[in-house]
Formats: sequence, C-alpha cells, structure tokens
Amino acid sequence: MGRTAPQFCCRLAQTSADLAAAHRLRYAVFVEELGADGPMVDHAARHEADRFDPFADHLILVDQRRAAAGLDHVVGVYRLLTGEGARQAGQFYSEDEYDLAPLHRSGRRLLELGRSCLHRDYRGGMAMMHLWAALADYIKTHDIGILFGVASFHGTDVQALAQPLSALHHRHLAPAELRVRPRPPHGHSMDILPVDQVDRPAAMRATPALIKAYLRLGGVVGEGAYVDHDFNTTDVCLILDTAQMSPQQRNLYIRDRG
Repeated sequence: MGRTAPQFCCRLAQTSADLAAAHRLRYAVFVEELGADGPMVDHAARHEADRFDPFADHLILVDQRRAAAGLDHVVGVYRLLTGEGARQAGQFYSEDEYDLAPLHRSGRRLLELGRSCLHRDYRGGMAMMHLWAALADYIKTHDIGILFGVASFHGTDVQALAQPLSALHHRHLAPAELRVRPRPPHGHSMDILPVDQVDRPAAMRATPALIKAYLRLGGVVGEGAYVDHDFNTTDVCLILDTAQMSPQQRNLYIRDRG
C-alpha cells in the first residue's frame, strides 16, 4: 500500500464480486499463510469457501483506494451466521468441533462469528475497529444476546501451546451455564499446567491478537481446545455475552464511530 492512507467503508457483501474478493482474502490468509485446506477450497481460483457461506452474511471491510487502483477491494472479512441461518444450514459451523448445547439452552439469540481475517497490510491498525463498529450495528439490529465462534492458534501441537491454553483455562473459563466442550476425538484439555506454573506475560505474548481483543471485551472460553488438522490450528471456542459487557468494554467495541 505504500504511504497512501486507507479510505475505509464497512458493509455487508452485496454482489458476487464482493463475495469473490472475500473468498480470495480468506484464501490468502487461511490457505497461503496458515496452510489450511478443505473440500471446497479452489486452489486454481484462490478461493477459500465452505458449505456455510450461502447461509451467512459476510461483513466486509473495503479500502476504497485499493478499489480505485484496480486491486482487490476487500481487506477484512467477518462471516456472520445467525440462528436462522444455522437452521437453514443444519447447524452452526462450530458444532463440528464443539457441543453447543449450553448456548442453545440459554434461549438467547445467537450469532456465530467466523472466518475473521485481515489483509496482512492492515493488521495492527484501525481496520479491526472499523469491522467491530459495523458488527456492533449488526448485533443491535438483530438483537443478538450471545456472540461465539472458534478462534485459532497456529499449529496442532497442544503441548507447545501449554502456556497460553493453560492461562485461558485458569483465568478466562466460561461460566458453567455457557461452558461448551469440544467433541471427541480431537478435543483436548486446556488444563495442562497448574496455575502456579503459568507465566502470564509469556502466555499473553503467545496468544493471537484477536483472542486477546475478545478477552478485553469480556470474552470467555469453553472448556477444552479442539485440534483442527484440516486448518493446521488448535481452536478455542470464544463466547461473549453482550448483556455482561461493562460500559468500558462497550466503548472499546464502538470507539471509532465518533
């Protein structure tokens, strides 16, 4: 991008061109960077897709300067799957990995966040805040009570992730009524190290930025991790109860609107 400042707008994907650009960004991040694969990944077209995409809304972050330059205009993506969309799809995406019965029993309106990614040139700046501000509008419009979704650590060696996983287990475990658990045979306990052996600064350094951002918003995690060999990741299920967010956390979520 050189020194040209981005000119952002955030909206739901509206056209086949929007969706194709979102799929190309997902391919660049999940396949090329992280080594993922799957039955609907199109390597020739450089598209990452799956069977849940037709039932979801796709929140896209557009850099209008890139679009004007003839480059792919989508630089950020969130896939949003409501309860209604999940019923049409037959399930939530996360239900392949986690038993979501506690969330279903809550009686609250659910929204699954998935396939969140940013173009590598837009990480560490304001891009994610623009996505979150638009997401906050979506949540209000759809009266969402609980947000959830899997978030990933790179790699499938759980022992190598003992510090961050143990820190999540000891400090950020969901309350019992929302505590989802991974499905066998790829579920793994996150209670790997006793609390007095967790080096919290080291654990936080090893935790992806997106997971840390959800924790700052009051997010919690399910009990146990899921090893996803197709995506070459170790996943945790993040849960955010919108009713439990403090005013300070809500301000973090929407602070770039002004």
